[in-house]
Parts: sequence; C-alpha cells; structure tokens
Amino acid sequence: MSLDTGPEGSSAPPTEAASDSVAPQHLGIALLVIATTQLMVVLDGTIMNIALPSIQEDLDVSVANLSWVVNAYALAFGGLLLLGGRAGDLFGRRRVLRVGISVFTLASLLGGLSNSFEMLLAARVLQGVGAAIAAPTALSLIATTFPEGKPRNRAMGVYAAMAGVGSTTGMLLGGILTDVDWRWVLYINVPVGVAVLAGTRVLVDGARRQGRLDLPGAITGTTGLVSLVYAITRGGEDGWTDTLTVGAFALAVVLLVTFLVIQNRVANPMLPLRLLRDRSRAGAYVTTLCAAAGMFSAFYFMTLYTQRILGYSPLETGLSYLPFSIGMSLMAAVASKASAHVAPRLLAGPGLLLAAVGMYLFSTLDTDSSYVTHLMPAMFVTALGLGLTFLPMMLGAVRGVTQRDAGIASALFNTAHQIGGALGLAVLSTLCTLATDDRMEHANEAFFKGVKTHDSGLVHRASEALTHGYTTAFAVSAVLFLAGMVVALTVITMGKQKSDREQDPAAAA
Repeated sequence: MSLDTGPEGSSAPPTEAASDSVAPQHLGIALLVIATTQLMVVLDGTIMNIALPSIQEDLDVSVANLSWVVNAYALAFGGLLLLGGRAGDLFGRRRVLRVGISVFTLASLLGGLSNSFEMLLAARVLQGVGAAIAAPTALSLIATTFPEGKPRNRAMGVYAAMAGVGSTTGMLLGGILTDVDWRWVLYINVPVGVAVLAGTRVLVDGARRQGRLDLPGAITGTTGLVSLVYAITRGGEDGWTDTLTVGAFALAVVLLVTFLVIQNRVANPMLPLRLLRDRSRAGAYVTTLCAAAGMFSAFYFMTLYTQRILGYSPLETGLSYLPFSIGMSLMAAVASKASAHVAPRLLAGPGLLLAAVGMYLFSTLDTDSSYVTHLMPAMFVTALGLGLTFLPMMLGAVRGVTQRDAGIASALFNTAHQIGGALGLAVLSTLCTLATDDRMEHANEAFFKGVKTHDSGLVHRASEALTHGYTTAFAVSAVLFLAGMVVALTVITMGKQKSDREQDPAAAA
C-alpha cells in the first residue's frame, strides 16, 4: 500500500512534514493505541445488547424504545463517519483522534450515570459521535505512523482483527459486566479511554490537506447518511412500507444526490469523487459492505439462537463466541503476512467463500443441535473466512491514496462497514420474521407464553418456528458473502502490494 503524495498533492503542500516517524521502540505503543481505539468503537456496537433487559428494568424503558439504546449509537456513528474522516485530514489526525476519544469517554461516563432513558439515549448518541470521529482517524493514522511494508501490514492486520474480535468481545464483556451492574458496560470505557489518550503522543499526523471544510457537503452528506441509517433501522423494525421509513429513504436519496452534485462542483470537496472512480477501490468498498451485512446479521441471529433455543445465559452466550475471536485473529495474522505477496482479491475471494460455507453450516442447525459438533465448527469456519477478507479489503480501500486523503478514504471503508451491517441486519430481520410466521404466527409471544405456563409442547413448536427463521437468515447471509466474493474476484483488479509500488499513487487515486 502506498500513501505517497504524488502530483495530486503538489497543489496543496503539507502543513506537517510527512517524513515524521515514530521511534521503533514506540511502534508497539502506537499499535496498542490504534487497536484499542478500534476495539472500543466496535465493542460498543454489541456490548449493550446483553445489558438491554437490565436497562429496561432499571430505567423502566418500554419495549418499543428499548432498541434505540443500540440504534442511537449506530445512527450517530454511521451518519458522521465521512465528516469525522475528513476532519482528520484537515485539522490533524492526532488532534482529531484525541477529540473523538475524549467525546467517547465522556459520553460513556454520562451513560453510566444515567438516571433516565432520555439521558442514556443522549449519551449513546454522543458515544456514536465520538466513535465516528475516532474510527476513520485511527485507521488513517496507521498509514502515517507505520513504515510501509511489514510494520504497516502487521498494524493493518491487528486493526482488521478488531472488527470481528471487538463484536464478540462485546458479547463476552457484556455478559460479565451485566452480572455486576449494567452501568459497568459503559464505565469500562472511561479508564481505557484515558489510557488511550495518554498514548496518542507517539502517533504521527502525516501531511494535512489545506483548505476549509466543505460545509454544504458536510451538511448534506451527514444528514443524508443519518437519514439512510434511520430508514434502514426503522424498516427492519416497523416495515419497509411504513410512512416514516419511506419518507426517510426519500430524504436520504435527495440529500445524498445533492451531496454528490456539490462534491463534483466545489474546489475542496469533503469526498473527492476520484476516490470512487477507481475500480478496485470501489470494489473493495462494495465487498466490505457485503461482508459486513452478512457478519452483523450472523452475530445477531447467533445470539438469539443460543439464548432462546439453547437456553444459554448472557455469560454463556459471550463465552460461546470465543472460537470466532480466535479464528478471526489467527486468519487476520495470516492475511497480514500474505498481503505483500498475494493480490487482495485472491485473499478476499476465498475468504468470503469460506465464510459462506460457515453460514451454510449455520443454516443446518435445528432445535437440538450441539454446540461442540454444530455451532462451534460453523462459527470457527466463518471466522477464518472473515479474518482472511477484511484486511485485504482495508488495504485495497486506501492503497494509492495520498496522505491528505487518508482520512476520508478510511472513513469510506468504515461507512461501508457500518451501512452494510445496518442494511444486512434490517433486511435479514424482515426475512427471518416472514420465515418464522410461515411456520407459526406470533412465535415469539408463543415461546415466552409457553415458558411462563410450562407448556413444553407450545415451547417446542415455537422453538421450531423460530429456528426456521434463524436458519433462513443464515442462508441469506451465505448469499451475501457469495455476492461479496463475486465482486472481489471480478471488480478488484489491483495486484499484490509489492508490485503496486511501481505505480503512480496519484494515478491510482
């Protein structure tokens, strides 16, 4: 991956020397800071799931409002990623990362202190804002802090592993901390955030992009993405023909089209459209979207299956995800070493095929499936595939981009990941409900009624209907992974990383 400033960067000289470097003995600290930032951001997307029942009881939250404890974070995170990435390019990545971590840490403290649903919701939105500022900036800091070659590939591998490990760790930590007090799922971020802030001094900003923030683009792009994430989330919960869902989609289309028109006309756009005109880079973003759509959905339905059908406790559910964390970490390390010698599509393609095989195994589960012989192998195979996928797509998303555009290119990768996850979960939730209702209407209510009245026959019938819905969702996840595989193999044309050094970075961008 090359981030050298080529002819494109000549019109805007850097405000900081790009030659700044981190002392070799500090690279470990830099990697720890960046990886922990990514872990915190991803972890908070799932850690609250396990705590929801306790939050509902403690703060007297209605069933209709409870999901917004999770959705509020996703809404702010997904909607503000592009703005957060560009802010790092303009105002200094290390400075912007510090702002993002500070906002995230403060929001976590306020969330833990919440004495009402409204206060918790505001804290979750603020957490999402901090995450949207920190996540793309952390990724771009890898390019400006780590020397090209093995050090940068290793750092990228660790960062990519956090995408899966963070989600599964969230489940595990959520189970452990909720047993103490649900507020600790938020308080845990405070000391970690403070430690990360202390370590940011070793990071290198790299070259900045001169010019002002594209305010019209920032407003239309941000509100357009927020509307899109809201529409996707609402569609999965209230139906795709719901008036507010349709209205939010329409607003998102208008705003995002306006955003693209603005970006094509202004001198210093928030999102330089040349980043999307590169075939391989665009293919990496689409592949990431497909992979995230399948992965987020898999986590959600695996959690429902283990807790409702297998009867696992929150802690047992968290522990059941350990094979996923191990598999993803192992294969991310393999991908890190292989990326210098193998073209990205030849890693991501087989990786997504392997993930699809894992989802097929999940689709064969029934109400009596064993964790050891069924669930664990499926989870491990899926993790191996995704571990082989995300790093090469991350490298493909930012390869050939000048340092001045590293933040926005990183933000596009994170946006594809977040939007893909939200869209996949919403669509698959709808398909799961349809498949469940085909076997038994109101199966959820019947399941809990059977548990309450000790009606084993009703519980069994409802469990079979629910399992049919979950396995249908797993099968569709496999299709999403296969779609990503096709895109990776047919659209992405860039070669292995070493040969790309001979290319002109500006031309590649």
